[in-house]
Formats: sequence, structure tokens, C-alpha cells
Amino acid sequence: MSDNRSNINWFPGHMRKALNQTAENLKLVDIVFETVDARIPFSSRNPELNQIIGNKPHIILLNKADLADPDKTNEWVQHYRKQGLRAIPIQANRKGGIDNLKKAAEEELSDLLEKAASKGRTGRPIRAMVVGVPNTGKSTLINALAGKKSAVTGDRPGVTRAPKWIKTDSRFELMDMPGVLWPKIQSKRSGIVLVATGAVKEEVIDVLEASYETMKILNSLYPELMSERYKVELPASDDYETFQEMARKRGCLMSGGRIDEDRFARLLLDDLQSGRIGRITLEVPVLKENTDG
Repeated sequence: MSDNRSNINWFPGHMRKALNQTAENLKLVDIVFETVDARIPFSSRNPELNQIIGNKPHIILLNKADLADPDKTNEWVQHYRKQGLRAIPIQANRKGGIDNLKKAAEEELSDLLEKAASKGRTGRPIRAMVVGVPNTGKSTLINALAGKKSAVTGDRPGVTRAPKWIKTDSRFELMDMPGVLWPKIQSKRSGIVLVATGAVKEEVIDVLEASYETMKILNSLYPELMSERYKVELPASDDYETFQEMARKRGCLMSGGRIDEDRFARLLLDDLQSGRIGRITLEVPVLKENTDG
């Protein structure tokens, strides 16, 4: 099931352009909102963004928190706090956590806003740049803040192509930036979880391999949830037999009773992405230091 690829190279020209645009436009904003997937906070962050953002006020938004393990989400919040970064769990599609974000932004910019107020600019807008890798809910966040459908949303990575300003009903003015990944995903595990959660296209890693490897990760981290969903006994001694038994129990069969592995592979990933397996997180903060863990 493996093609032994250790590095995943894919960097469309529009992604490099987007990074350059981010650097060029930082001077126009007060703060940066960075969306990451709460289920894979390490792999769904572009490390180049930290360098580009520098000392600009910056809030990390752990989006899709309703799909993530709440205990692990709290670990990530504490992890970022130790790095001097503020992180807030949100569910942008349901507007969950949006009020917390607005309050946090005002706190981060309190000195700037007080200075403006002292000069009579009590209604000064907060200009925020919204960045993040594809499919972490960046456009959904913008729509939640704007109170209307202002940004293009979709399941296809890289829907947003050019930066644009979006005014909201509140004091926020948002700059929507194209979603970007980095030139080389060094860890095969990161590539797998990015495909598994829908952040990148399936062409990056074969969907069958991604599903199989994801199953192994889930069986290790959440054996009870996997046993309940797929009606198998865990732990098991043979991963491939477990994969096939799960497929059989879910009715993924072809003529003659043969296992339809491709069908089950897509079903498992769909179960994960929709939350039907349960609230899961595929990465813990230690992966910051050990990306193959």
C-alpha cells in the first residue's frame, strides 16, 4: 500500500504568489487571524507564515473544534500559550467562538484602539488579515465575521485566488488571502493526515494508502471509537486484516464477496471528515518536535 515516498513536493505557482502577497500586505492590517484545523494543528500550519507575520499581532484559530478531541484542543491552546501565541477554538460554520475571537482581537490591540480613541476615533475599524492553508475554514470564518456570505467557500483546496477586502457589520475589515501550503511536506505522516482531513487533494497521496494509514493512527489513538463504529475487536495483531474486516462489516463488497478496498477507503475518510467516528485529534503538541511521531 506504500510507494515509499518520504517527501511530498507540490507547490503551485499561485501559492508562492500568495506568500509574497501576504508579506506585501501585512503593513495594511492591524492583526492576523490564522486558521488551522483543530484535528491537525501542526500539519495544517504553514511554517513560512510565522516568519512572514513576525511581530504583528497574531491569533491562531483552532477551527472545526467541534470535530476535534476537546482535551487535545486544550493541550494545543496551552502549547501555543507557552510560545507566546494566543489560540482560540472555534466552529466557524456555526459561528461558535466568534465572540471570543472578537474580544481577543480587541484585547490584543487595546493600546492601538485606546490611542485612536484618545484622538476621537472611537469607531476606528480593526483591519485583520485572514490566512491559512486550504480547507481550514478560512472563508467560512470570514462569512461568520461578516454576517453574510462574502467569501467563496468550497471543499476544493485553493478556492481563494487573490487578496480582497471585506467589510463587516461590526468594526472589522477583513483581508482575505489565498490559502497556501508549503513547498515540501517533509513528514509522510503530515501528508497522510492532510489528505485524511481534506486539506489537500487526494493526488498528493493515494487515497487508499491515506485511508489505510489513517486507520492505523485512529486504531492507536481511539480504539474504542473505531471498535464501536466499525464493529471490530481492537487492538488487533494485523492491520491489513483489520482494514478488510472493517470494510466487510460496512458492506463494502464486490461480486463474489471480494472486499472493495477503494470504496471503504473513501468511506472511512468521509466518516472522519464528517465526525461520524467521533471527536478525534490526530496530532498532539509533541509532534512539533517529532513530525514523524
